Amino acid sequence: MTVPERRVRDRRVRRRFDLRATSVTFGLAALALVLTGWVVRMAYDVAQRRPVWVFVLVLGALTAFLLRRRARNRRAGAGTAPRTTDALAAATATALDELEEGRAAERGEYARGEETTAVLPTEHEELDPDEFEEAIADLCRRDGCAGVEVVGGAGDLGADVLAVAPDGRRVVIQCKRYSEDNKVGSQDLQRFGGTCFTVHGADLAVLVASTDFTAPAADYAERCGILCVNGERLRDWCAGGPAPWELPGPGQDGTDPSGRASW
Repeated sequence: MTVPERRVRDRRVRRRFDLRATSVTFGLAALALVLTGWVVRMAYDVAQRRPVWVFVLVLGALTAFLLRRRARNRRAGAGTAPRTTDALAAATATALDELEEGRAAERGEYARGEETTAVLPTEHEELDPDEFEEAIADLCRRDGCAGVEVVGGAGDLGADVLAVAPDGRRVVIQCKRYSEDNKVGSQDLQRFGGTCFTVHGADLAVLVASTDFTAPAADYAERCGILCVNGERLRDWCAGGPAPWELPGPGQDGTDPSGRASW
């Protein structure tokens, strides 16, 4: 008798298409792409703003790689790697030092006594009022002031430059870039004297001018305790002479811009 052949079912389990798992996979892939793009974008922005950091990170990565390779190949006589590693380490240290110097310069932490160039040209009239204020701020930073900021403009209430002197005093400066034949008058001093101490809380109020002061202006400054820096004193300051906070105050030894006893 002939027995009919039975068909054996294919016991191999066929994987069914799982829509949920596929959706999750594609979602994770999309998220990974977005995160990768964000990281690349951030790295590009950092590279533009702080190229020194990129240089430091690359040097650090190369140094770590070569140190690891040096540890593995000690017995293989890899003599070039140690020298390269030392050179990269020295370059990294140099780059970090330069970065710290740049940060110190941004904070206004300039060391006194270092060779510097004059911030202002010989003829102050070459600068417009805004450039004159920026130049005075640069002089403050050069000579050790911290927290230097230019605040001149509409609504400045008489203050153009604010700073903290090396001795800790709050310095409030008003800048007057006048032509040579136009002296600073008493009205300028009166407007500044009405706000420098009461509004801006100055420990030292300074009016820096590219020209001279009239006699009434010098008298008012002496009575109110405002230090006047005329064009001649300003040129001396630019050339490395004493800064305003290093000068005798009004009413002490010295002469004011008009030639009478003041500072």
